[in-house]
Amino acid sequence: MSRNTTATIDVSALAHNVERIRALTPDSRLMAVVKADAYGHGLERCLPALAQADLLAVATLNEARSIRALDQQVSILLLEGVMQADEIRAMHDLRLECVIHHARQLVWIESAGIAPGSRVWLKIDSGMHRLGFGLNQVSEVYARIQRWPGVQEIVLMSHFACADQADHDLNAKQLQAFDAAVADLQAAHCLANSAALLNFPDTHRQWVRPGLMLYGISPLVDRIGADHGLRPVMQLDSQLIAVKDIPAGETIGYGARYTASRDMRMGVIAIGYGDGYPRSTPDGTPILVNGRTAPLVGCVSMDMTTVDLTDQPEARVGDPVTLWGRDLPVERIARHVGTIPYELVCRVTQRVRYEEISYLRNKPRS
Repeated sequence: MSRNTTATIDVSALAHNVERIRALTPDSRLMAVVKADAYGHGLERCLPALAQADLLAVATLNEARSIRALDQQVSILLLEGVMQADEIRAMHDLRLECVIHHARQLVWIESAGIAPGSRVWLKIDSGMHRLGFGLNQVSEVYARIQRWPGVQEIVLMSHFACADQADHDLNAKQLQAFDAAVADLQAAHCLANSAALLNFPDTHRQWVRPGLMLYGISPLVDRIGADHGLRPVMQLDSQLIAVKDIPAGETIGYGARYTASRDMRMGVIAIGYGDGYPRSTPDGTPILVNGRTAPLVGCVSMDMTTVDLTDQPEARVGDPVTLWGRDLPVERIARHVGTIPYELVCRVTQRVRYEEISYLRNKPRS
């Protein structure tokens, strides 16, 4: 019996999610964030479904190179800009757009004498205090970039710290600060990530930049993707490789974390933290066995996870198991683990076999 642990990527769902985001933001251009290998979904398999996006955004030059090797025409934005002066030539050769967020980047580009492209993205720190120029620097930096040869457009962007919390005071504070700082500047704005896109329609402006929503996952703690009309793109499946009886009072797994409170039937699933399923997943986390919910019991090990099958006496070795997907939202698993769904989908490892449901062919492809 082969180790049948798979991550199935439904590219038709991704295409649906792009259309849904377009419907929610009809007056905005769409920047699709595809960093971290399209949030763990696989950049190459996702690209065809992102044809409706106006721009693809990545975090590193290598991510940009991967896209450019597949598509010579698509517009690509380097979200954190260049990390050092010698990257400017590569950025130019790859025909990338770039974010400028600190003074050294200005100096590097001016010293290189290489035009950064016709559109430049100016990052403003409106209160998150991560990347971006201070509010009192914006006008000066904007004027400086305007003088660069070949620059025809500057997009002003910022990032909300608490957009997933609709009632947090910092959201209004950041928006007011941004608007005040750019009031005299003629430029497009890019403010809304996935959470702001849903919670604050007044932040849509000329550009939106969804990431997590593209993959059918809600960025809001109390919601799942389906609540927003989205479809999950990834389903993580495995199978039972053992089923055994455990007497009441016996313990299961490393550290003897779980003690059987009754005579129970236990199943072993061919997945563990070596595949990206978190070791920190607690007892009681739901798992689907033959489409029915069963609770995780015992500590997740590198290659195996154990599940209580007492209420499923018909379960057998080889039966299908779903860790998350269409019928078990990854948002729900994230809440049990005490993390965010971003982390779960990004951490699935390469020893998991990826399969694709293409929105063009509508059939699995390894």
